[in-house]
Formats: sequence, C-alpha cells, structure tokens
Amino acid sequence: MREPVDVRRQRILAAVQARGTARVRDLADELQVSVVTVRRDVEELTREGRLRRGHGVVRSTLPAPEVPAGGLADGDRVAVVVPERHSYLTETLHGARTVLEEAGVRLALHIAPQAAGAERPLAERALEDGARGLLLAPRWSSLAAEEADHGWLAALDVPTVLMERRPRRGSAPHVLDSVCSDHWYGAHLAVEHLVGLGHRRIVFATRDDSPTARTLRAAFAEIAGAHPLVERWAWALSAPGAGQEGPYSADETAELPALLRGTGATALVLHGDVDALMIVQRLADEAVRVPEDCSVVAYDDVVAGLATPPLTAVAPPRAEVGRVAAELLLERLRGVGGRPARRVELLPRLMVRGSTRRVDGAGGTPE
Repeated sequence: MREPVDVRRQRILAAVQARGTARVRDLADELQVSVVTVRRDVEELTREGRLRRGHGVVRSTLPAPEVPAGGLADGDRVAVVVPERHSYLTETLHGARTVLEEAGVRLALHIAPQAAGAERPLAERALEDGARGLLLAPRWSSLAAEEADHGWLAALDVPTVLMERRPRRGSAPHVLDSVCSDHWYGAHLAVEHLVGLGHRRIVFATRDDSPTARTLRAAFAEIAGAHPLVERWAWALSAPGAGQEGPYSADETAELPALLRGTGATALVLHGDVDALMIVQRLADEAVRVPEDCSVVAYDDVVAGLATPPLTAVAPPRAEVGRVAAELLLERLRGVGGRPARRVELLPRLMVRGSTRRVDGAGGTPE
C-alpha cells in the first residue's frame, strides 16, 4: 500500500531532525522512494520553514545539539579541497589531519585540477557525500578567479575554514573563518636580514599567480620602498608563466642575471622554492656565484635546504596553519555558538643557511 504523503514527510522531518543533516539520496533509499519524490517533499517542507536545503543535503531548522568537547559524533567527516601540484600545502594537510584524527573525525581529501572554478563541484560533491564541514584552499590564480568564487563560498551553510586564503575586504565570503601566514612579516624578515648584512640594492623575484604571490609582491614593494637603507630595488617574475594578469614591463620580465647587473643589486629574494633553485642554477651558468657575488633568500622553505648551497629561506608555518584551521572547524562542528568569525595570521620564521653573507666592506665577518 502506498504511504500517504503526510506520513512520508513526517518521516523525512523526523530523520533529518534526529541527525541534524541528511543526504537526499540516503533519505530516498531509507524511505524506498525515488530521489525526485524526496526532493519534492523537501521543497515543500522547506517552504513551510521546517527544513533547510543545501548542496544535495537537507538540514533541520532546529538548533543543533551540542556535541561533547571530547569528540564529535561517530563517523563524522570533513572534506579538504586543495589545488593539485601544490607541495607547499602538503605540511598544511598533515597538520589538519593530525588534529582531526585526534578528534575522531575522518578527513576526505579532494584535489582540484588546474582549471578555473574547479573547487566548487568538488566541494558540492563532498557535501552530497555527507561531509559536515570544509577546509578550502582555492587556487585563485587571478583576482578574477577569486571573485568568481565569492558567491558560492558565501552561500555555504556548513562550517568552512579557508587555509592560506583570505577573501578581499568587504567581499561576500569575508566573514568566513580563515587561517593565513603573515606574508608581510615574512617579506619583512627577508629584507631586514639582507639589509643587516649590508645589502642596499635588492631584486625581488616572485610568482604572480596566487594570493600569496600577490601579497608578497605588494609587501616587498611597500617595505623596500619605505626602508631608509634600501637604495634601489626592482621586481621581476620568478619564472615564465608565473604571472597571469600582466602586462608587465621589460624589467619585470627581464632575465635575472641581466637585471642584477643593471641595478647593481647584490641580493635576491625568490618565491617560491623550486623557482629559487632553478634561478640559482641559472646564475651559476652566468658565472654569478651564490653567496660570494649575490646573496639569495628563498620564500616557502619546502626544498630550499636541499640546494647547493643550502638556501636561507623564509619558512611560513605551514603545518600550524593546518592545525589551527582544523581546530577552528572543530569548534564550529561542536556547536560552539555565538563567537564571531576569526581571521588568524601566523608568523613565518627565517632559516639562515649558506646562501647569504655580509657584503664585502660592510664590516664584520661573513655569515
């Protein structure tokens, strides 16, 4: 005998209220009806204000029960979405995983391909599969790509934390929790280290195809431009294809050995690590010795210590970013209500190695 519509909808309502959230697909299997039927019922219950719809999931309008601080409900999981070929975030993932596993929460990793908007379908699929929260690091290779994601990020109705990403001020997703390295401070560490060794002319070579790269470029320009001991500085792309938004001037796309000669610079700051290693190799081909002729500071410190010579590097707190992001997400999942969104910044460190030394005649001994 066919179940009355009112009875079926009461069963849907009871199931969702008992769990807090449920997938439409699971409800259809449980009630032994089609997904289309459940969607129709859910639409009506939503119109009545008794349910809320998400991306393939249904949520109760009743307050979520508090979960004991000692752990979340058994079987809960969160999704992490990061770009492919992004070794910088490997330690960040490990940091997040450690915190989540200690809380008994499973982590589902999703890798976004190198295409604009690739993160959204992965996040939606994860929510349809029952993820209760999201840790996101969108690629955002350009400002346009970032702005294109603002709408769906702002519409997310599950706890979400951005890692090493911070939406522009006043944008729709500005109110999301986020954890970032303080890259301005990282740039400050690099400049102060080189100035302290007597360097007065510095070339900065960074990528220009990520939020971190754009933040670093602006930071280096601000710090070097205002520093009383920096006589001259220039900026260039660290590698072909490292920029997306151009156009760039001749200096900005110049070969670094030529730019060093043209500016009289005695020091380089290079972002990121792999590009830094390749640039040091190119300098050697041009008979520019590191650190005798040019001191080098790398930014990221993923593989900088493996170079010859080992590169002095600014090391953002990658693992700590993941740990703090996971802790913020767990707070939200545990129903810690009432607190405002948090925008956390963590300070990088400077790892001094063999690629920087005091300028001849600046006093003191080589470092």
